[in-house]
Amino acid sequence: MTRFVLVAGAWLGAWAWEEVTAELRAAGHEVHPLTLSGLAERRGVPAGQQTHVRDVVEEVERLGLRDVVLVGHSYSGVPVGQAAERIGDRLARVVFVDAGVPVDGESFLSGWPSEQVRRAIEEHDGFWPPPSAQDFAGQDLTGEQIARLVAGSTPHPGRTLTEPAVLKRSLGDLRATYIKCLLDGEEPMPAVSELLRSDRWQLIRMNTGHWPIFSRPRELARILATSADS
Repeated sequence: MTRFVLVAGAWLGAWAWEEVTAELRAAGHEVHPLTLSGLAERRGVPAGQQTHVRDVVEEVERLGLRDVVLVGHSYSGVPVGQAAERIGDRLARVVFVDAGVPVDGESFLSGWPSEQVRRAIEEHDGFWPPPSAQDFAGQDLTGEQIARLVAGSTPHPGRTLTEPAVLKRSLGDLRATYIKCLLDGEEPMPAVSELLRSDRWQLIRMNTGHWPIFSRPRELARILATSADS
């Protein structure tokens, strides 16, 4: 039995993990999906990036979890990676699902063409508006899955995307798995490629789009469970 804390990416909350959670619990694992401040049912709660880091750390401590596997999808890889460093010996492994990784002193928007996102945040009172249905095209999602994503998404607090990460040591020292979703680009970002040189990191590829939580929940659950045992 493995203890998981699952954190979805931008615009999403704990609800996004429903199918993955069901698969993992059916296999006998303890699973805690987490909604970050300012999103879903916590919409309206002020949040910066370090707020989200604290959300993860405090959830682990509140539940008294040890040998925990932290899982971060997309944006949430940035706060989850920082939280993994901070929970110390409570951590068993961290899993990044087609995610950003924190780089000390840099934000989620660093290292890729993000001017359009920055403009959108300025134009929407400090929030990154959710994507439209068209933005999910070509990502291995059914029409029903896209409708669910669109209906459940909430504006994402912009400061969490623009504030810098804070790390005291290299993430390469942590036991980690990186899941690369190939329909979102075949190669990991440079920061991830650098970390994958560590013998404590492993790379797993999924032939699906950026939202395997929805497109391939059963396969993703199997990978998470297997990674936890490696």
